[in-house]
Amino acid sequence: MERTLKMLAKEAKTRMKKGFWEKCERDLDACRRDARAQGISESKAEHYFVGKVTDAIRGDTPDAFYLKVKKLLTEEGEVSDAIGRLTDKAYYATLSYEEKQRYNLELSEKYLEALKRFRRECIFEKS
Repeated sequence: MERTLKMLAKEAKTRMKKGFWEKCERDLDACRRDARAQGISESKAEHYFVGKVTDAIRGDTPDAFYLKVKKLLTEEGEVSDAIGRLTDKAYYATLSYEEKQRYNLELSEKYLEALKRFRRECIFEKS
């Protein structure tokens, strides 16, 4: 569904009425305090926080792959066979040798990006 200017304005008005920005300001202050206490750059914490608020406004949600990686890392930590665990076995069995190589490279790339994101989130979020 395409979001029109009128819809966006209505969403913004709703955020204002429900105290979204006041909550953001309180959360940002808490984020700064936590960063200061942990010895992390406040500007990095602010940048991370702004990204989270932007995602919330856009309605972005983490994709299924990231959630799968996050669950794996949370439950078992970094494991040596992460790519094997994340592989879609049924789909992988249908691929040719070259396609399997490409699939492995793409999966590895996605995993590394998800790992970076997870590490960044762990620094700034208390779980």
